[in-house]
Amino acid sequence: MKEPYSTWVIGFAVATTLLVGCVTQQQSHTATGARVGFVTEAPAKDDQVFVHPGLLHTQHDFDRMRIKVAHGDQPWTAGWQRLVANRHSSLDWRPNPRGVVYRGADGHHAENYPDLFNDAAAAYALALRWKISGNDAYAAKAVEILDAWSSTLTEIDGTSDKFLASGIYGYQFANAAEILRSYPKWRAADFRRFRTMMLKVFYPMNHDFLVRHNGAKIDHYWANWDLANMDSMLAIGVLTDRRDIYDEATEYFKHGAGNGSIAHVVWKIYSGGIGQVQESGRDQGHTMLDVSLLGTFCQMAWNQGDDLFGYDHNRVLLGAEYAARYNLGYDVPYAPYANSDVTQAVISSNSRGDMRPIWEMLFNHYVVLKGLGAPDVKAFAQKARVEGGGGDYGPNSGGFDQLGYGTLTFTLK
Repeated sequence: MKEPYSTWVIGFAVATTLLVGCVTQQQSHTATGARVGFVTEAPAKDDQVFVHPGLLHTQHDFDRMRIKVAHGDQPWTAGWQRLVANRHSSLDWRPNPRGVVYRGADGHHAENYPDLFNDAAAAYALALRWKISGNDAYAAKAVEILDAWSSTLTEIDGTSDKFLASGIYGYQFANAAEILRSYPKWRAADFRRFRTMMLKVFYPMNHDFLVRHNGAKIDHYWANWDLANMDSMLAIGVLTDRRDIYDEATEYFKHGAGNGSIAHVVWKIYSGGIGQVQESGRDQGHTMLDVSLLGTFCQMAWNQGDDLFGYDHNRVLLGAEYAARYNLGYDVPYAPYANSDVTQAVISSNSRGDMRPIWEMLFNHYVVLKGLGAPDVKAFAQKARVEGGGGDYGPNSGGFDQLGYGTLTFTLK
């Protein structure tokens, strides 16, 4: 079914001039105000009240997207077209919920986690189409997906890979629900049930992994395992208005013992504004995943008034510049990396040049918003433009590790 775009855009274009100047007073004092006039400090923060919507996107972000697309401005319109072309944003999508999701070949159960990551991608894409088009049919379809899962899912199991599922798909589901929480036809009871699922199925696994690491040594698991569960934990904290969960996640980012804390994931700093990423000696696909999950974590925290992008002298940016530079084909310094299991004497060229929709977020925050120098992040953002979403980068799980559509959602000017 085609989006009735021409109908709403005509009426909307008339109203957009008024809307540009009508960001509410409440928004100007929350995270949304961070982008008005490109203020480079973290938004004003209230330690008791969360901004909603306030994960990857705020209402001010959605207003910007809607205005830009209505006017046919680029590159937002190209980003919108990429969203509309993705099959996950179609009203024909049919959810496929499971009572138990299995990730990892445990020898007893067939893996069925693609059902979860496809439906998470669809819920997010449909929610975006609703917020930008104003067509409630897309919100209704997205809510149908979330309701199907919240009334069905009771457990995530499998091998240790189950903790990747609890992390990656936890933060993605939470982001979709955070967008849809303002949809007036999402029944309050169903929204509560969805939040309960996030608190009873996803969060306990996030917490358990960061505390126990599946019984392994603290440095056994690669950074992306921690980061995925940190992202989910932070997102669930905002979605469910649980400040304790949110604080648990941000504290781990700063001081956690595992490889996902910022000093461990960007573990060696070099002159020239780069920092070696923990998985650089493993392969570049996972290195890019680290960068993606770091950016996602910091973007969600930024919208709640915490500038983790700038934490420890922009340490996230140093890692992003390192990964971008090497994957653009340039040489970078490398220090041999060792943990309890491996020693990696040289940087890995495996998957070098890996393309993921992760760069618009970092470029727009550091370069456009804050005016910092990040030449390699900028170059990769230009190379990756126009960013797509789930399924546009391959049918397997790696193509769904990021929600994507960054050209549409993160471009500021």
